Amino acid sequence: MGPVSQFIKHHYRHFNAAALIDAGEAYKFHVENKGKMLVTLAGAMSTAELGLSLAEMIRQDKIAGISCTGANLEEDVFNLVAHEHYVRIPHYRDLSPSEEMQLLEQHLNRVTDTCIPEEQAIRKIEHHILKKWQEASQNKMSFFPHEYFYQILNEGLLKKDYQIDPKNSWMLAAAERNLPLFVPGWEDSTLGNIFAGHVIQGDVRRESLKSGIDYMIQLSKWYKENQCTQGVGFFQIGGGIAGDFPICVVPMLEQDLGQKTPKWSYFCQISDSTTSYGSYSGAVPNEKITWGKLDDKSKKFIVESDASIVAPLIFALVLGW
Repeated sequence: MGPVSQFIKHHYRHFNAAALIDAGEAYKFHVENKGKMLVTLAGAMSTAELGLSLAEMIRQDKIAGISCTGANLEEDVFNLVAHEHYVRIPHYRDLSPSEEMQLLEQHLNRVTDTCIPEEQAIRKIEHHILKKWQEASQNKMSFFPHEYFYQILNEGLLKKDYQIDPKNSWMLAAAERNLPLFVPGWEDSTLGNIFAGHVIQGDVRRESLKSGIDYMIQLSKWYKENQCTQGVGFFQIGGGIAGDFPICVVPMLEQDLGQKTPKWSYFCQISDSTTSYGSYSGAVPNEKITWGKLDDKSKKFIVESDASIVAPLIFALVLGW
């Protein structure tokens, strides 16, 4: 065990702290015994720079696939090429509407305490990805949203623009390994909006992009191919579509296709939502039994805390840092 793991093991003894250790140790046991793990990323975890730990999890084969929002897909690459131009706003809670307008006029898009620079990040990526969309359109080809990113990264088109150590980019690590990604609702992202705009303008074919239905079909194949004695685990960071979309592959296979399908064998969710709100993000793991996603034998954990704090600590336990 490294110093971070030693600190956690000594100090984290009760409540959410103890749940963190239980979930981390079970995750480690799962993958060390040849089990597969799907990780889901909600919110703005890429802008929170989760890549600092997530990239190493990918490189060390602790993750077999990732489901994420379109924002997380693109924002890790934004950070990769524009990190020096990001502006941190530590006192963001005190901003007035006029101060927020000033940020807009400077083309700084705020995500909590961090502003993404439009010109250096979004427009720089748009320049490259638009060419890929247009090439696919001209050749009547179709790719998943993440595959366009993989093409750009693996071809080194952004290499001269890297502003962070490339080992800290989880998208770069994923592209190098051709890690299976599932990005439901990609159109709800900055580049998703840009793609729609180009379709409206007529310089990109709608058919050049595979959809969420295509992702579900691909996910069903992935889930069946990754079955093993230890099973397939589900590590959910936050809630929303990034988590709800992939976990539904099991009842889809079993209830809709009539294929006997093993349930997710491990489940952990990091969430700060409350069950009584009726939200998916706040649902306790047992609720998923009634939907045919988990069963009474699935290992279940929930850490009710801040994912930007908890996820790197659990990854540290798994990696032995």
